[in-house]
Order: sequence, then structure tokens, then C-alpha cells
Amino acid sequence: MAVSRKVEREMIRTQFLDKVTEFLTSKGEEVLRVKSNEIAVPVVGCEDNEDFLVITFKVPTGANKGREPYDGYSEAESYELHLKEKAEKAKANAERKARKAKKDAEIRAKKKAIAETQKSVDRFTKMGSE
Repeated sequence: MAVSRKVEREMIRTQFLDKVTEFLTSKGEEVLRVKSNEIAVPVVGCEDNEDFLVITFKVPTGANKGREPYDGYSEAESYELHLKEKAEKAKANAERKARKAKKDAEIRAKKKAIAETQKSVDRFTKMGSE
């Protein structure tokens, strides 16, 4: 008997949700079903803070209302590009900050040298006026 795409997606989602729930339970984790497509796992951090890890299962449709069908491969590729761009920006920012820090250190050193020179001049002037 043929099933609709909606029912098929529901079956796939439920099947994977059950597999993940079974896996986590077999590893000793408490798994709470909080929605039809969502589970929550209580976790304790290194500082004994209790939180919840929420896992949502969905089978995206995407192909309605003029949109392209969902393509996980292109999404993964896009995400990888996003991470590379983010890393490049972080590297550029770190280099910019390092240049600024070096420039600031040079300016501070010049100001200190000027202040010391001024102090010497002031002392010399004071000695000459006495």
C-alpha cells in the first residue's frame, strides 16, 4: 500500500528519533520525549550546572511555494564555506589587533622617551636657574 510523502517523512523521523533514543538510553542517559519530533537529555556540566541538550528531528520538505528542494550536501558545503570565511575574518582581526598593539607600544615608548627627555630638560633648567 502506498503512503503519502507526509506519512513517509513522519515514519522516517520517528524511526531515527527512536534509534537515537535507544542509543542514548543504552549509554545510560535519561532521554525525555518533549515533543513529537524532539527529545531532551539532562546533562551536568563540569561546574555541576544542570542543563538540557535538546535534539530536534525533522525531514525538511523545502520544495513547496517555489523553493528549491532541501539539499543536505549543498547545505553542508555552504556551512563549510561559512566556517572558512569566519576563520579568515578571525585571522585578519587577530593580525589587525597585533599591528595595532605593536603601533600602540611604539607610541607609548615614544611618549615615555619624550617625557623622560622633558624631565631631564626640566632638571637641567632648574639646576641652571639656581
